[in-house]
Amino acid sequence: MVAHDLLGRVLIHSSKDGVVAGRIVEVEAYLGSIDPGSHAFRGPTPRNSIMFGPPGFLYVYFTYGMHYCSNVVTGKDGVAGAVLLRAVEPLVGLELMSRRRGTEDPRLLARGPARLCQAFGFGRDHNGLDLVEGAAWISRGKKLKGQIKETPRIGLRPGMDQPWRFVESGPWASGKLV
Repeated sequence: MVAHDLLGRVLIHSSKDGVVAGRIVEVEAYLGSIDPGSHAFRGPTPRNSIMFGPPGFLYVYFTYGMHYCSNVVTGKDGVAGAVLLRAVEPLVGLELMSRRRGTEDPRLLARGPARLCQAFGFGRDHNGLDLVEGAAWISRGKKLKGQIKETPRIGLRPGMDQPWRFVESGPWASGKLV
């Protein structure tokens, strides 16, 4: 599963403000038409069309009227699938992340999908960003230090029983490890 393979890799974003990077430590998988928790469960809409491939693009959406969340599109062209980026361990650009987030506590910089987007400067304009040739990309990383846990996803009811959240034990995770 792509979600598990993203753990330990490094998310990098180069913008006019500078470069930020973090080691991916928590993700959630969303499996399109077979997953009632997925934005793509009922088919394509203007909001979710990027989820239907091709893979390798960023799907950014606005939620709760105040936050952005970012996903890596993973399905084959025409087949919806995405992995929500839930948390990273900040590695590069901590000062920039701190300014964007309004905190100097490194644990609060990119711990949670909305905080991650804010720290990385991701917003509506980044929806559809090419993660291969764009200003953001995912590089190989080091194997995770901690134990990987599979848990139910966080913050949704439909499909919440699926163990499609993958997280490294440690201080960077956004929620309980169950």
